[in-house]
Amino acid sequence: MSSSVTIIEHASPHTIKKFELIEKYVEAWAHKLLQNPYCSGLVFIDCMSNSGEYIDDDGKQVFGTPVRVAKYLRNVAGQYPYKQIDLFFSDLYAARTDHLKNLMPNESHNFHVHITTEDGNELAERLGQAMSSKKHYLLVYDPYEATINWNAITPFINNWSEVILNHMVSDSMRAVKMVKKDKARNKYEQTYLTDLENLIPYGSDKKAYEKRIEDIIKALHHNNSYQYYIAAFPFFNEKNAIVYNLIHCTSNIKGFRLYKQSAWQTFGGKSSTKNTHGLENQLMLDFENISSPKTPTDEFCFYVKDIAEYLQKSFNGKTNIPLNDVWALLDSHPVFPYDGFRPQIKNELKQNHGASVSRSTISFADRS
Repeated sequence: MSSSVTIIEHASPHTIKKFELIEKYVEAWAHKLLQNPYCSGLVFIDCMSNSGEYIDDDGKQVFGTPVRVAKYLRNVAGQYPYKQIDLFFSDLYAARTDHLKNLMPNESHNFHVHITTEDGNELAERLGQAMSSKKHYLLVYDPYEATINWNAITPFINNWSEVILNHMVSDSMRAVKMVKKDKARNKYEQTYLTDLENLIPYGSDKKAYEKRIEDIIKALHHNNSYQYYIAAFPFFNEKNAIVYNLIHCTSNIKGFRLYKQSAWQTFGGKSSTKNTHGLENQLMLDFENISSPKTPTDEFCFYVKDIAEYLQKSFNGKTNIPLNDVWALLDSHPVFPYDGFRPQIKNELKQNHGASVSRSTISFADRS
């Protein structure tokens, strides 16, 4: 490979937020799985890992996902001496993987790091063909631009594992309509599993691309005997333009809930890095209910107030609803969490929707 490859790259604020979200999720994910008596160990895979080190906008050192996760799981391994933890990292460039090796913590009898210089899809495909039914896998699939190799991901969608997939939607929105070369055409057709002509009408519709990816994931999940959960959170750059969606896929409701909670906490109590400039608190008339002003909703950046409004509409006028029923409704929502936000949600319902909240029930005002 080229000797001029950059080893320590620049990381934008939204990229650092991505590192933080994955790190936060792994911190909670690891303990939940290792406390499971049926789980003999964890396998964490970042198959496009880079060198593990970056610099931020101020020129300061920032560690990427591999280093953050490795350091945390090394400490966790000491707390679960009878559970095995294996980490797999790869990059195309030897200079980057050599640098990453120097940033790794020491191994132990139950903590091992495997770093290879290869295409990340090859690593994922190899590990996907040799999965253990007693270990739980978390695959971080973070490709450059819009390229997704579904053959590499499919085994993880259909086994005891979870996938965090970076869907570079900005690349598709910008480039699909201008594709001229066969190589580029093949890239988008492989990623979206359809002819390019079917993608051109999407234009700049972010939701259309996201729905296509989610439909593919659902189609690739072959076991219909249990539900499969998908949560997607958008990341915006400093110019407030969407860059990518970080999509989490799992057959475990606890993992689904945990990812939603981790995302909202990473974003500071909202659902994305988008800057809404305070407009989320600006009062506006509710034409469905003239006597009750409301605040605007941004479908790319929800706040706790939006969770409360969703619940109000769902339970309008109903009394003595068990709290467990309220939280159960949010269980299936692709974006809204309740773990970590229960007090804020209940307070929002009381203060701005006139709900009566007891220790175990909520009575909703009639807004009809």
